[in-house]
Amino acid sequence: MALGNDHITGIEALLRWRHPTLGVRSPIEFITILEETGVIHEIGHWIIREACKAASDWPKDTRVAVNVSPVQLRHTNILSCVVNALKESTLAPARLELEITETALISDNDYVLSNLKALRELGIRIALDDFGTEYSSLTYLRKLSPDSIKIDGSFVREVLADADSASIVKSMISLSRDLGINVVAEGIETAEQLSFLRRQNCDEVQGYFISEPKSAKEIQAFLSSRHASRFDAA
Repeated sequence: MALGNDHITGIEALLRWRHPTLGVRSPIEFITILEETGVIHEIGHWIIREACKAASDWPKDTRVAVNVSPVQLRHTNILSCVVNALKESTLAPARLELEITETALISDNDYVLSNLKALRELGIRIALDDFGTEYSSLTYLRKLSPDSIKIDGSFVREVLADADSASIVKSMISLSRDLGINVVAEGIETAEQLSFLRRQNCDEVQGYFISEPKSAKEIQAFLSSRHASRFDAA
């Protein structure tokens, strides 16, 4: 959500496993297994296709963000996967944002950076997720020049109780603005946290205070209702 006018500017595609007996499982519980077995490529491609297809029905100023595994970024067919997904869905490249973590850049650095550069040349946005949690954040900020950085929720949750966390978040926002990089604060859980970020001129926020995770069908209804309310207000 953009802070200036509370407009929904992007939706993040989240993977969940609906186990027949254990219920809905978080990707934390199974992503590593998918990566180790190589199944991540097939599932990752499916996620990108489905995300692009869903987003093609959303308002034209709303983008979709998809988390990409480091294993996917080291594979030669990531480019063709994204190109085909965009072609099939007719989604504009600028409406697709791929989120990566610094872990993706640590190994096979040059090859991963080359893939990311090629994706950006297609017009796709790149976001650096969990920013500030790794030792080399500033190094990769310079090398990658991402379109967005996402401030990790561990910092955001403490901005009201811990002066150091507040200072770090302020510095991240200031640095991003100086570099012309969009900045997103993750993990917003309270109105007070949201108010703090407004005062710092943070570009966008996400978290349970904004909305809990929704299915693709629920997102469509949610966006339609938001669009209708904005039109009525105008």
